[in-house]
Amino acid sequence: MSPHNDAESPAGSYTAGFNRFPFRSTTPSALRLGSFTPAESPSPSSSYDGSSLDSAFHLSRPLLPGVYVPTMCFFEPDSENVDTATIARHAVRLARAGVTGLATQGSNGEAVHLTHSERRLVTKTTRKALNDAGFSHMPIIVGCGSQSTRETIEYCVEGWEAGGDYALVLPPSYYATLFAPSSETVIEYFTAVADASPLPIIIYNFPGAVGGLDLSSDIIVQLAAHPNIVGVKLTCGNTGKLSRVAAATRKMSKNFNPHNPDFLVLAGSADFSIQSLVAGGHGILAGLANIAPKACIKTIELYNQGKVLEAQQMQEVVAQGDWTAIQGGVVGVKAGLEAWQGYGGFARSPLPKPTSEQIKKWKEGFRELVLLEKSL
Repeated sequence: MSPHNDAESPAGSYTAGFNRFPFRSTTPSALRLGSFTPAESPSPSSSYDGSSLDSAFHLSRPLLPGVYVPTMCFFEPDSENVDTATIARHAVRLARAGVTGLATQGSNGEAVHLTHSERRLVTKTTRKALNDAGFSHMPIIVGCGSQSTRETIEYCVEGWEAGGDYALVLPPSYYATLFAPSSETVIEYFTAVADASPLPIIIYNFPGAVGGLDLSSDIIVQLAAHPNIVGVKLTCGNTGKLSRVAAATRKMSKNFNPHNPDFLVLAGSADFSIQSLVAGGHGILAGLANIAPKACIKTIELYNQGKVLEAQQMQEVVAQGDWTAIQGGVVGVKAGLEAWQGYGGFARSPLPKPTSEQIKKWKEGFRELVLLEKSL
């Protein structure tokens, strides 16, 4: 992935001397937890019932280094209703492969195609499937970003109610041209969300999804000082930025534990797994692990064991497979799952169904990776 700009923040900005300024609550009382009413009634395809949640949904699940997977959302072929059976089966397959955690409502999870009630249904289904299969310890990260501060907090509340453990939050971008200078609006947004959210926040830096808005390392480190902001996913592909954030947040920690860091720094794509580890990162949150979780895990394990050459060789296969995933997006990854695992189906409309030529191309693009996966 090509690097993005990591421009130095202007003098006098909110990022200057981040550790000298304590965070203050900037969230208006109307945005605080408990002030929301349900945004909508459950959809006909939703069986969500908040009253059925039990204590097993809200265990303490630390955010540890490793491989996290932004899971897919599957749909019934005719109705496009949420396919909870396949969502559950897929989650358990990933857990049994040994991944560290799962993420719902990300780009691969087609969050933008889901209603509030469907989002809750997907997260609740995933949590229950993991618990029932003996993986109650596994954390779930829930995509909660929205264009308004209020709705983002609402998603965080709903994510917690559905059994989520952490919230993955993109910066708002629709009105970016009207934002206050020196990233003040972005700082205030994340601070307000973190102040009000029952879920700890993971910053999601993905310029391609937010009109090119790319958070600098200064901004991320400033936000990392907030006690309810606990990590970052860097899909920008900028390993220099990753190194600066990892180093700064490590120094901010009073008793740094590499096996359980206070602030988790994750690469957002599997094609620079090793590069991110060299730079001080703690793992990946990558869609390719839907196809090949064991290969992603093994690549990181080999590097951590000092088997650098073997890790590099495996990274080559992973990176080539990731290129197929990047080109095909969620449509291509679902086609790959269908071709190699026998399930996946199609994305929700208006995304198109792949042509027979595309299906063949993507299947072949994943071939070497899938063969590696089957050998592990």
